Amino acid sequence: MTVLQPLSPAKALSINCCPRLPRPVFSELGAHSRTGANRSLDTGSLPGPAFSGPVPPCPAHARGFTLVELLIALALIGIITILLFSGLRLGSRGWEAVETTSERVADLRVARQFIARSLRQQRPETVVVDGVEQPVFAGEPQAIEWVAPLSEHVGIPGLYILRLNLEETEGAPRLVLSRWLLHPEILEGGDDFPPWEPLLETGASALDAGPFDQDLAAGAQGRTVLLPAVQRFRLDYFGRIEGDTEPAWHEAWLDQREPPSAVAIDLTTPVQSWPAALIALDLSLASDATESLR
Repeated sequence: MTVLQPLSPAKALSINCCPRLPRPVFSELGAHSRTGANRSLDTGSLPGPAFSGPVPPCPAHARGFTLVELLIALALIGIITILLFSGLRLGSRGWEAVETTSERVADLRVARQFIARSLRQQRPETVVVDGVEQPVFAGEPQAIEWVAPLSEHVGIPGLYILRLNLEETEGAPRLVLSRWLLHPEILEGGDDFPPWEPLLETGASALDAGPFDQDLAAGAQGRTVLLPAVQRFRLDYFGRIEGDTEPAWHEAWLDQREPPSAVAIDLTTPVQSWPAALIALDLSLASDATESLR
């Protein structure tokens, strides 16, 4: 039988403060169990001074967080979270603004590129109207008509009469491109699509404003809104008209046997503006048109 020795005040303090028993107590318990005696540790037999009185405070290294420290930590975490979400929100707004601006700029750029490419591919075709042969190309300050090839993306590939003009709508006017396949049956019109009439006779507002896009007669006739809102659209024509001795700039190009040498397009939208574009139709006079435009 092993006799437990009284604990010193230091050991008793460590037992009351910390969850682990001191090494001497564990060794004595182990020795007690090796004797084979099935007895439990009788804490009541321990000397009174070791367990009497109030429990002393734990050492500084064994303490947890205080309420003030927890509140400070929570406040710091909240501030960091707010800053992170604010940064993410600002970044998403900036990304959306960049995408919106890019789309608007892309619309204007695509429209200008298509107009320039089509005008450079224009063909000096003539059409018989009321028994009189007249050229298709005609231009006004805010409307132009010419013949150019279109690919199979429009429905039927081939030569088309293209008309570019402004249509007045609620708010800002829109830029519309109308097309007719250069074929007598299409030019005469049908039950579901209008006939073609020369720009010289009908003017810029020949077609009534309708839906944004139309594809009629299996794509042989239709219209496409290139820009839904236009702030400024003006056309000028450079060349030698009947009676001129030298090529010059003109506001209109009507009833002329030959197309102009160059066309200047000033096209802007309410959200984007670009400098006027010079499209050379006759490369031999392109330099003269550039110098006179300056």
